Amino acid sequence: MMMTTNLPSGYHRELQLLKEHLFPAFKTFHNCIEMTGLMISHMEVNKGIVEDPKYKYIFSVEEVNKLVLAGVPFRDAYKQVGLGIEAGNFEYSTEVHHTHEGSIGNLCTEQIKGNMDKAIASFDFTTYHRAIEQLLKS
Repeated sequence: MMMTTNLPSGYHRELQLLKEHLFPAFKTFHNCIEMTGLMISHMEVNKGIVEDPKYKYIFSVEEVNKLVLAGVPFRDAYKQVGLGIEAGNFEYSTEVHHTHEGSIGNLCTEQIKGNMDKAIASFDFTTYHRAIEQLLKS
């Protein structure tokens, strides 16, 4: 429902109707944030879960990539791994060595921090703080 459409200009009671929807929404949002914090604080990493054979097919892409890096054309590598899965003799390794940017092996956190620092430095916080001080003096 659009509560702000077709309103005449100026202050009118209709805008007060937003409160009955807006304030409970903020309360719900606050509760969601609290629940998220509670869940995250109780999370535990299940190390070695991928060692379970039921997860073996998640490594099919890794095996295709290994073949491609060894010089096998992608289409042939994909077919070879697919046929191995279909025949029930899919061989895989749980060892992964990712090196591309953003992967587990190369998170690029220093570059991300540098970009964030650069973005923050581009904001004019002095004008913002001055405006807040003026508002608080009034």
